[in-house]
Amino acid sequence: MLLLQSSFLLSAAIDVYQFDDPEKEQRFQKLAFELRCPKCQNQNIADSNAEIAKDLRTKIQQMLIAEKSDTEIVDYMVERYGDFVLYEPRVKPQTYLLWYGPGLFLVLGLIAVVLIIRNRNKAYDKTNEQKASLSDSEAKALHDLLEMKQGKN
Repeated sequence: MLLLQSSFLLSAAIDVYQFDDPEKEQRFQKLAFELRCPKCQNQNIADSNAEIAKDLRTKIQQMLIAEKSDTEIVDYMVERYGDFVLYEPRVKPQTYLLWYGPGLFLVLGLIAVVLIIRNRNKAYDKTNEQKASLSDSEAKALHDLLEMKQGKN
């Protein structure tokens, strides 16, 4: 009996949105999954049980019945709740860093790695040159040693 009552309560909490056209129902589902719940933050309005999410689903239904386009519905939601309701923010000057920042940081990181490798190679080459090059006195001493060795042979 308790199980029957709890299942009745659960079914009463589910909102049903009726449409005369299957295309509108698909659009409703798409929009409900694309828009973020302002209260829940990381949940779309399709999955949220918050009152505001229910209100937004009802508003989407009303706007679809009123023959509004998806763009008009999204624009209405953004105008009312800000860009936060979009899971995928629009590309505009305020969101350039969000969209292009990761690529920019990747390029800057690659440039830094290339510069570090080049500097290390230059430092390594310079160290080897210093080891390989002899001062005038060292060159004279080496020359004298070689002459002495050739003189013995």
